[in-house]
Amino acid sequence: MKKMKDLSTLVLLLAVLFIGCKDNSKTSSEDGTSAVAEPYKLQQTVYYGGDIVTMAGETPNYVEAVVQREGQIIFTGSKADAMARFEGKADLVDLEGKTMLPGFIDGHGHVFNVGLQAVSANLLPAPDGDANSVEALQKILKKWISENENFIKTTGWVIGFGYDDSQLDRYPTKEDLDAISTEVPIIIIHQSGHLSVVNSKGLEMVKYNAETKDPKGGKIRRVDGSNEPNGVLEEVAHFMVLLTGVLPNMTPELQDDMLVKGQNLYASFGYTTAQEGRSTPDGSATMERAAEKDALILDVVSYVDILSNRKGADSKYKGKTYTNKYRVGGVKLNLDGSPQGKTAWLSHPYHIVPSGEPKDYHGYESMTDEEAYKHVADAYENNLQIMSHCNGDSAIDQYIKAVKKANAEFGNDDRRTIIIHAQTAREDQLDSFVEEKIWPSFFPMHTFYWGDYHVNSVLGKERAYKISPTNTALKKGLKFTSHHDAPVALPSSIRVLSATVTRMSRSGAVIGPEERVTTYQGLKALTDWAAYQHFEEATKGTIEKGKVADFVILDKNPLKIDPLELENLNVVATYKGGKAIYNK
Repeated sequence: MKKMKDLSTLVLLLAVLFIGCKDNSKTSSEDGTSAVAEPYKLQQTVYYGGDIVTMAGETPNYVEAVVQREGQIIFTGSKADAMARFEGKADLVDLEGKTMLPGFIDGHGHVFNVGLQAVSANLLPAPDGDANSVEALQKILKKWISENENFIKTTGWVIGFGYDDSQLDRYPTKEDLDAISTEVPIIIIHQSGHLSVVNSKGLEMVKYNAETKDPKGGKIRRVDGSNEPNGVLEEVAHFMVLLTGVLPNMTPELQDDMLVKGQNLYASFGYTTAQEGRSTPDGSATMERAAEKDALILDVVSYVDILSNRKGADSKYKGKTYTNKYRVGGVKLNLDGSPQGKTAWLSHPYHIVPSGEPKDYHGYESMTDEEAYKHVADAYENNLQIMSHCNGDSAIDQYIKAVKKANAEFGNDDRRTIIIHAQTAREDQLDSFVEEKIWPSFFPMHTFYWGDYHVNSVLGKERAYKISPTNTALKKGLKFTSHHDAPVALPSSIRVLSATVTRMSRSGAVIGPEERVTTYQGLKALTDWAAYQHFEEATKGTIEKGKVADFVILDKNPLKIDPLELENLNVVATYKGGKAIYNK
């Protein structure tokens, strides 16, 4: 009996201990703020000593300290409380008066193609480059050729990126490139990414000549008075050369390097989530290789080109969950061109039509209404998030029509269907966005780079002042993201924020003052709202307990400076999952 009694007592004691341990474990997990027993057993960091803006809520909210453990935020609150719980058991990061925000999330860009920009000759005009004349462009190309013999030998091409005819003395042609070389093919890509100029050797290689007809959805510009190509290629005519003549010559090693360079540039501007917003087969293969090797430093979400890479949407990486920082988020559709290239599909003529075009020229569509609907329906039927490039209001009309029909057939669920750019969206179209649940990702950087050009040449003042109608969208209850569309522009979060808030052009004019938004709203479009666009609002976009420890450190608090000073902000550091991926 005594043995039985002792055994019963032992069982009771063990049960009490077990229950006690279970309760303590639950409390620790729910509270999320207990330090580990052994210092540095897990990777922990306390951030303090500056303005920490959580971006949670409709007005600015600050905390004194944030603690991350193994890539997840486990505490936000006072510095005193953080130190009492974690000092001696975590690394300490003193912000030294600087400002911490959630890591920026790419509303729309092309992280892989940014790498192409990085390995090509920089033909951007000021302030991002020096190509402000055709002569300067030629000098840059000649210098690049002398320094990149191995690249040219590997790819077979001389590649320049970023020329902007709105900032040049005239439009470059094949003759300007022939003056550099007639032996090696040369292609220079417009800053919009929708046009290019190719020299005579390049035209010969891709078999573009006087007998070549314009492809559907594109144009081969001709020498005045003849059918001879002048070297300028628009839209599909350009993309065919790039996708079939140039990119296939890039070795896997070179493409891997492009992705590395693209990520590093993104990180230097505070981005912790990048987008590849029109992934080609080569791009998808490169990103999957990086994921297989666990070589990505950012979260990368890709949207495959529905025309050239539809199979890519069925990748094993498809879905809302990252594997080694990579996932396929959906598909990308393209319904027109660029306003600055005067290929966007407008409902009314361009303010000044391009040379050789009729007075009523208003751009052109990329496909028929039936084709547009087929692609939207494909996405809806297969539960794929779809984004569509639409700059001109006629292209926007086409997309709205396709989405409305698809919503009626497949249901208007929480699909977060995206429209990219929506530059010339009319007010009635914004109403349709609300009705059809279309999420706009605007491109307010146009107000800086091409605002003056839009007023004087592309759209005229009335239409130009309404581009990227961010404030009107907010008044209608539409939230949005703001993007850089890199490599159209550098992936500068600072320029995105400044342009969204001030709408200041190169000349200092305010392009549509009524469409300006507050600095806080501009930041929401880079953080909280951007997370929502990507179905990631539960894990990203704000500094809150339970979310990922993705942070950007700025030298000043954007909420405490004059909006005109926003362009002078600097990214000091970027943290992905609690680990520094960029330090200035």
